[in-house]
Amino acid sequence: MIADHLLQWLALLAMGAGVLLMLIAGLGILRMPDLYLRLHCATKSATLGVGLLVVGVALWRNEYPVWVRCLVVIVFLLLTSPVGAQMIGRAAHRARVPMARETLSDDLAAAEAGRGGECPPEESES
Repeated sequence: MIADHLLQWLALLAMGAGVLLMLIAGLGILRMPDLYLRLHCATKSATLGVGLLVVGVALWRNEYPVWVRCLVVIVFLLLTSPVGAQMIGRAAHRARVPMARETLSDDLAAAEAGRGGECPPEESES
Protein backbone atom coordinates (compact mmCIF):
# COMPACT_ATOMS: atom_id res chain seq x y z
CA MET A 1 0.00 0.00 0.00
CA ILE A 2 2.76 2.44 0.95
CA ALA A 3 4.78 1.30 -2.08
CA ASP A 4 1.88 2.17 -4.40
CA HIS A 5 1.65 5.68 -2.96
CA LEU A 6 5.41 6.09 -3.22
CA LEU A 7 5.36 5.02 -6.88
CA GLN A 8 2.54 7.47 -7.59
CA TRP A 9 4.48 10.31 -5.99
CA LEU A 10 7.62 9.34 -7.92
CA ALA A 11 5.54 9.21 -11.10
CA LEU A 12 4.14 12.68 -10.45
CA LEU A 13 7.64 13.99 -9.70
CA ALA A 14 9.04 12.51 -12.93
CA MET A 15 6.14 13.83 -14.99
CA GLY A 16 6.41 17.27 -13.39
CA ALA A 17 10.16 17.39 -14.08
CA GLY A 18 9.52 16.31 -17.67
CA VAL A 19 6.93 19.02 -18.20
CA LEU A 20 9.28 21.59 -16.64
CA LEU A 21 12.11 20.57 -18.98
CA MET A 22 9.83 20.78 -22.00
CA LEU A 23 8.76 24.25 -20.85
CA ILE A 24 12.42 25.23 -20.59
CA ALA A 25 12.97 23.87 -24.11
CA GLY A 26 10.10 25.99 -25.40
CA LEU A 27 11.45 29.09 -23.69
CA GLY A 28 14.90 28.35 -25.10
CA ILE A 29 13.49 28.18 -28.60
CA LEU A 30 11.94 31.60 -28.12
CA ARG A 31 14.98 33.20 -26.45
CA MET A 32 17.98 31.88 -28.38
CA PRO A 33 19.37 34.11 -31.14
CA ASP A 34 20.06 31.61 -33.94
CA LEU A 35 18.96 28.29 -35.38
CA TYR A 36 21.86 26.32 -33.95
CA LEU A 37 21.23 27.34 -30.35
CA ARG A 38 17.48 26.86 -30.76
CA LEU A 39 18.11 23.39 -32.13
CA HIS A 40 20.34 22.61 -29.16
CA CYS A 41 17.68 23.74 -26.68
CA ALA A 42 14.93 21.80 -28.38
CA THR A 43 16.95 18.61 -28.72
CA LYS A 44 18.50 18.34 -25.26
CA SER A 45 15.72 19.61 -23.03
CA ALA A 46 12.78 18.19 -24.94
CA THR A 47 14.35 14.73 -25.27
CA LEU A 48 15.04 14.55 -21.55
CA GLY A 49 11.61 16.03 -20.79
CA VAL A 50 9.74 13.50 -22.90
CA GLY A 51 11.89 10.72 -21.43
CA LEU A 52 10.97 11.75 -17.90
CA LEU A 53 7.32 12.05 -18.87
CA VAL A 54 7.36 8.50 -20.26
CA VAL A 55 9.12 7.20 -17.13
CA GLY A 56 6.40 8.88 -15.08
CA VAL A 57 3.73 7.08 -17.09
CA ALA A 58 5.51 3.76 -16.56
CA LEU A 59 5.77 4.39 -12.83
CA TRP A 60 2.12 5.41 -12.64
CA ARG A 61 0.85 2.29 -14.39
CA ASN A 62 3.53 -0.04 -12.93
CA GLU A 63 2.75 -2.91 -15.30
CA TYR A 64 5.30 -4.95 -17.22
CA PRO A 65 3.90 -4.33 -20.76
CA VAL A 66 3.78 -0.58 -20.07
CA TRP A 67 7.40 -0.60 -18.87
CA VAL A 68 8.51 -2.41 -22.02
CA ARG A 69 6.71 0.05 -24.28
CA CYS A 70 8.04 3.03 -22.37
CA LEU A 71 11.62 1.73 -22.56
CA VAL A 72 11.24 1.21 -26.31
CA VAL A 73 9.97 4.80 -26.66
CA ILE A 74 12.90 6.14 -24.61
CA VAL A 75 15.48 4.18 -26.63
CA PHE A 76 13.87 5.37 -29.86
CA LEU A 77 13.98 9.00 -28.66
CA LEU A 78 17.59 8.76 -27.53
CA LEU A 79 18.63 7.25 -30.87
CA THR A 80 16.70 9.49 -33.25
CA SER A 81 16.59 12.93 -31.65
CA PRO A 82 20.36 13.63 -31.64
CA VAL A 83 20.76 12.21 -35.14
CA GLY A 84 17.93 14.34 -36.48
CA ALA A 85 19.32 17.45 -34.81
CA GLN A 86 22.77 16.74 -36.23
CA MET A 87 21.35 16.38 -39.74
CA ILE A 88 19.30 19.58 -39.46
CA GLY A 89 22.31 21.47 -38.08
CA ARG A 90 24.59 20.27 -40.88
CA ALA A 91 22.02 21.09 -43.53
CA ALA A 92 21.61 24.57 -42.06
CA HIS A 93 25.38 25.04 -41.96
CA ARG A 94 25.74 23.96 -45.58
CA ALA A 95 22.92 26.32 -46.53
CA ARG A 96 24.96 29.04 -44.79
CA VAL A 97 22.33 29.91 -42.18
CA PRO A 98 24.02 32.70 -40.20
CA MET A 99 25.25 32.17 -36.66
CA ALA A 100 24.68 34.59 -33.81
CA ARG A 101 27.20 37.42 -33.53
CA GLU A 102 28.24 36.11 -30.11
CA THR A 103 29.46 32.80 -31.58
CA LEU A 104 33.20 32.46 -30.95
CA SER A 105 34.06 29.48 -33.15
CA ASP A 106 32.74 27.49 -36.06
CA ASP A 107 34.28 24.06 -35.66
CA LEU A 108 32.45 22.52 -38.60
CA ALA A 109 33.72 25.17 -41.02
CA ALA A 110 37.19 24.80 -39.53
CA ALA A 111 37.09 21.02 -39.97
CA GLU A 112 35.89 21.34 -43.55
CA ALA A 113 38.63 23.89 -44.30
CA GLY A 114 41.30 21.81 -42.53
CA ARG A 115 42.28 24.38 -39.91
CA GLY A 116 41.66 25.14 -36.22
CA GLY A 117 38.41 26.18 -34.53
CA GLU A 118 38.53 29.92 -35.14
CA CYS A 119 35.72 31.67 -36.98
CA PRO A 120 36.30 32.56 -40.61
CA PRO A 121 36.64 36.30 -41.24
CA GLU A 122 33.35 38.08 -41.75
CA GLU A 123 32.53 39.19 -45.25
CA SER A 124 31.94 42.92 -45.62
CA GLU A 125 28.66 44.02 -47.16
CA SER A 126 30.00 47.13 -48.87
